[in-house]
Amino acid sequence: MENNNSLLKVNNLKTYFYLDEGVLKAVDGISFKIEKEKVLGLVGESGCGKTTTGRCILRAIEPTQGEILFKTEDDKTVDIASLKKRRA
Repeated sequence: MENNNSLLKVNNLKTYFYLDEGVLKAVDGISFKIEKEKVLGLVGESGCGKTTTGRCILRAIEPTQGEILFKTEDDKTVDIASLKKRRA
């Protein structure tokens, strides 16, 4: 991450659901960053992808495309979106 204050950076996040009726683009190219000691509010109409975005960041849903860059305590950057799901 270029900014040392960035804790989380989301780049071009896309999450699509493939249904019998076609493709539902729940999140289609969202980008933002959260810096140390800052607050980000994600607002929008019902059904616009706020919850899906949060679930992708938490890896409850696998994103279709994009980067979710998280800075660890030891200053390493991990792309959460590229991590493999771990089996319990």
